[in-house]
Amino acid sequence: MSVPYDAFLLISFGGQDRAEDVIPFLENVLRGKNVPRERMLEVAEHYYHFGGASPINAQNRELLAAIKTEFAAAGIHLPVYWGNRNWDPLLTDTLRQMQADGVQRALALFTAAFSSYSGCRQYQENVRQAREEGGPGAPVVEKLRGYFNHPGFIAAMIERTRDAFAKLPAAARGSAKLLFTAHSIPLSMANTCQYVAQLQDAAASIADGVGHPAWRLVYQSRSGPPSQPWLEPDIGEALRELAAAGDKNVIVVPVGFISDHMEVLFDLDTEALQQANALGLTLVRAGTVGVHPQFVQMIRELVEERLSGTTARPTVGQLGPCPDVCAVDCCRYEPRRPV
Repeated sequence: MSVPYDAFLLISFGGQDRAEDVIPFLENVLRGKNVPRERMLEVAEHYYHFGGASPINAQNRELLAAIKTEFAAAGIHLPVYWGNRNWDPLLTDTLRQMQADGVQRALALFTAAFSSYSGCRQYQENVRQAREEGGPGAPVVEKLRGYFNHPGFIAAMIERTRDAFAKLPAAARGSAKLLFTAHSIPLSMANTCQYVAQLQDAAASIADGVGHPAWRLVYQSRSGPPSQPWLEPDIGEALRELAAAGDKNVIVVPVGFISDHMEVLFDLDTEALQQANALGLTLVRAGTVGVHPQFVQMIRELVEERLSGTTARPTVGQLGPCPDVCAVDCCRYEPRRPV
């Protein structure tokens, strides 16, 4: 029996389109979080380096267009909406528009493949708040299952990684070191979710797919105060260790991100690349899934799972499928507030 969903909703982090909105955007992102203002101003410079506009909006628009095309080809007649956590189009405004359009029950994809407070529970809190602000008629929003180990996501990342290896001379590929990167999070957050285990599982599947067993999971883009423990090692530390060991070539795979937004373009393509060059390392960065056809097809398949009511949940790796409905204590975390 088909389930009566009548819309699809892409829920993302958000980003500004103008330089004058960089500081307001970052203040909105960091409100109530224990992040030093000096770190916020440092991140602001990253945006100014690229003209002040966040690349994530154009990437989400491209993904939305690809989803609409994929849905149309498969005969999925769901209107497609987009709402953000931190900037226009804000999730609350999107739900109001959906309500005005008569939407009652929507399926949502979060643009975060791995479970953590920031990538799972916080988005669900955002949905709950947006529905409360919308009032009794606000549409019900149900998330699609996590997709870090979906065959479509893994296949797309395998191809992106193969493309990166192909940029090295053939003689250098076998000895190249493979670093998988993801956003660092506080240890207190990591301890209440499967973030690290899911990253390790996905990285192992991708490394196996490219036939390259020499890999390591590292982290990037930490933003908390030095006194707060975050996941390590940082990519900078890993690059120094590779150079000290005499390695010459490294492939960096940003498995923790689904698009080439600022933390990929600046933290990897600018900072990490500069550091690698200074250390005498050749660094090649693999692409994110973006609008890779197998990733877009994956989104369509996740929607079809729920529309058809099938119990089949294909995965690769060792961890098995994520549940359609998260547990009550899923990714629970109490952020430290500034004092």
